[in-house]
Amino acid sequence: MSEYSAWFECINGCPTRFNLTEVIYRCPTCGDLLDVKHDHDALRRRSGPAWIKLFEDRYRRNDFPYGSGVWGKKEWVIPFIDNENIVSTYEGGTNLMWADRYGKLIGVEDLWVKQCGNSHTGSFKDLGMTVLVSVVKQMIAEGSPITAIACASTGDTSAALANYGAAAGIPAVVLLPKNKVSPAQLVQPLANGALVLSLDTDFDGCMALVQEITNEPTIYLANSMNSLRIEGQKTVSIELVQQFDWEVPDWVVIPGGNLGNVSALGKGFLIMRDLGVIQKLPRIAVAQAANANPLYLSYQRDFQTFEAVRAKKTLASAIQIGNPVSYKRAIKALTQFDGVVEQATEAELADEAARADRTGMFNCPHTGVALAALRKLVDKKVIRSDERVVVISTAHGLKFANQKIAYHMNELEGIESAHANTPTEIAADLGKVKDAIRKFSDRARALGTGRG
Repeated sequence: MSEYSAWFECINGCPTRFNLTEVIYRCPTCGDLLDVKHDHDALRRRSGPAWIKLFEDRYRRNDFPYGSGVWGKKEWVIPFIDNENIVSTYEGGTNLMWADRYGKLIGVEDLWVKQCGNSHTGSFKDLGMTVLVSVVKQMIAEGSPITAIACASTGDTSAALANYGAAAGIPAVVLLPKNKVSPAQLVQPLANGALVLSLDTDFDGCMALVQEITNEPTIYLANSMNSLRIEGQKTVSIELVQQFDWEVPDWVVIPGGNLGNVSALGKGFLIMRDLGVIQKLPRIAVAQAANANPLYLSYQRDFQTFEAVRAKKTLASAIQIGNPVSYKRAIKALTQFDGVVEQATEAELADEAARADRTGMFNCPHTGVALAALRKLVDKKVIRSDERVVVISTAHGLKFANQKIAYHMNELEGIESAHANTPTEIAADLGKVKDAIRKFSDRARALGTGRG
């Protein structure tokens, strides 16, 4: 048995605690969401430097499950779980890319991009799903009647759930909004054998339905309103600080949809500070698509009120969410981290993703939202040029290949692609090939090597 413990507790502080292996998603007293809490007194018996040494000794090693970027921090995540019930693809360990050329383009001297999409299913959702599915596997081993795990999704959550469910041998059910998920995202749960329900509604409609079906105790809820997901996702904060040799950046910019990732980011930094691993906190900037921007609108009102919106169609489909379940968590985190919220229009997010691609990235549209927001915050001098900034890239650009092709072929409705790069069709003639290369080189020199 672990010397450390963790439990569910109401985000509003209602006094009752609940076991993490209990099927419960909301506080029975006030009806609000739950958080995972840890026994920090027990965790403090190990010093900050000792935690750093333990995590360094485990990182990316082959001692299962501790080489995982999540399970290498097991004591801070789910300390009591039996290792034989952990379902892991060695998630985490994604690269922290020094975006030097793009940083110079927008006026940030020390810019980094945390490439969370370089993961098993191509998004940061793996970090949370390994935790949730592992706990469910332990629950089943202990006699729980759970027969399936279900989620509503705009693509990436369904991919992660289907994959980890397949690895665990637990059936997965995913509810998707019809025609609002990219083909690459749709094929992932299909390939992994999930029951894929394509519904004639939006994400918010899918989310309402999945909460209804998971009232049945045999079907377990896998969306981020279940804070087991947050426990895995918080390790992105820990890992990026580890990759900076345990130094904290000045800013972290993250796209926000259902907003669980915002609070997860904050939780990771807070536990490091509280256990003596770091001494300061970064500021957090949340980036929203202008077509799905309830947090941005609330921020404009100093978070005095929050109102759901009807999300409009956006290229950033994973954050096309007008009624995010984790908005209270997100607002709390932004308050703790002196945070800001910025938005990006469809043209801004598409052009910024393409502009950054020209400097060596390959961005999903959600990262495009974050980059467009970053540019605006730099232009407004909210973020200074000499500050260290990390942008969280949430998914791999290949999941949105059709969208990127449409951008470069000038086929995105309502958008004039400022950085389109169309194929040059010429005859298979040596002279014509050389002439095309010469013109390309002349154009590149005219633009300048430091520009996108």
